Amino acid sequence: MTEAKGQAIAGQPEAVDVKPPPERLYGRQRGHPLRPRQERLLDETLPRLRFPLDKAADPASVFGHAPQQIWFEVGFGGGEHVLAQTKAHPEVGYIASEVFHNGLCSLLNKLVPVEQEATAPLPDMLRLWDDDARLVLRALPDASLDRLFLMFPDPWPKARHAKRRFVHPQNVELCARVLKPGAVWRVASDDPTYQAWVQEVMSAQPYFEAPPPATIRPDGWFPTRYEAKAIAAGRQPLYWTFTRR
Repeated sequence: MTEAKGQAIAGQPEAVDVKPPPERLYGRQRGHPLRPRQERLLDETLPRLRFPLDKAADPASVFGHAPQQIWFEVGFGGGEHVLAQTKAHPEVGYIASEVFHNGLCSLLNKLVPVEQEATAPLPDMLRLWDDDARLVLRALPDASLDRLFLMFPDPWPKARHAKRRFVHPQNVELCARVLKPGAVWRVASDDPTYQAWVQEVMSAQPYFEAPPPATIRPDGWFPTRYEAKAIAAGRQPLYWTFTRR
């Protein structure tokens, strides 16, 4: 990659030299104007599901009952993957992060009926975070997560924007701190620039086993709208499974 330069150290993976990530990885939070229903979802439903950052030191306590594991999804887009995972694994405490209001509304719209935004029962094992995912990850205790997901993230394809990519040497270290030994980090991308970037960054870090990616979605991985769009457009998604050493 043109924006990264390796500096080899004897006995260690080659380092990736990239600017530190900015305080905020994302750009705008809203696309087209929101409809009244969407505004109610953000104003009335989201606060009832929002992850309480002041309780991050004991993340298991934020769920309706004690979770067997705690999983975290970075940038859930339209929420299809969140819904599928929480349905398949009701014993898991799931923290799902997304900053874009349209994506948040897409998920919330599936959770509560119209006119019941403030009153409808909500999933007791799901918590949402509507700001930079790193704020929660930094606040979590060491080795507190059992699984991490990064599904089709914004590739930030221009070289000068490499520092905004979530797969970044500093973020890899952050993820390694909060994941238990043996925990899995799943990453999927259809963008060739991001795919090459993931390979470069993950081959230069000591925290995760980083085998080659799969080219067919593995069992237990659920589809997303971004994957469907990529395949329809003729792009080849790659699916990585990184295991915490």
